[in-house]
Amino acid sequence: MFDAVARVVGAVPAVSRAPTPRTTTGPALDRADERSLVARALGGDPAAERAVYDAHVEGVYRLAYRMAGRDDLARDITQDTFIRAFERLPTFRHEAALSTWLHRIAVSVALNTLQQVQRFARREAPLDEGGDAPAPDRRADPDLRDRMAAAIDALPLGHRAVFVLHDVEGYTHVEIGAALGIPAGTSKARLFHARARLRERLAAFRRLD
Repeated sequence: MFDAVARVVGAVPAVSRAPTPRTTTGPALDRADERSLVARALGGDPAAERAVYDAHVEGVYRLAYRMAGRDDLARDITQDTFIRAFERLPTFRHEAALSTWLHRIAVSVALNTLQQVQRFARREAPLDEGGDAPAPDRRADPDLRDRMAAAIDALPLGHRAVFVLHDVEGYTHVEIGAALGIPAGTSKARLFHARARLRERLAAFRRLD
């Protein structure tokens, strides 16, 4: 199966900006077609493996991009997601849509990747730096979209994940809880705090305009 992944995961689409939510590069699949496609992929059919990838790669990339805010990280997350997904495909029980199952894996990969990036950044920062670093000139930001992206990137990872999944991707709190392994109530609380922090940060931007 890993050799199949290497064949399929060859070129994450070049998307300079996160695509419109809830779209895919391939045709939509109903549940019967999905079951057939997964069965064929499990049987080693390269065409089926490629069809699974094509149908879902843009959605996974979009979610990864929203989480990471960087194209290079989004591509890495997307590739790792499909590697893990094809390795775990025998465990997929069709209890949820394949896209939901893939997004759960993508969220897990994204959180792990971003945690590693943050740890590396902390190790790389000189010990005598930080206190004297100048604050960014927010007035230089070109528009609200960039400001919003910066504000989302500044959220704690758990809060960012809930905000992106709920307010950007349209998932319910029950779905988010299943994806993140948290109660739906925790998802609601994180969304509340994420929105409050975003309002506070964007209000600061407005005061500088």
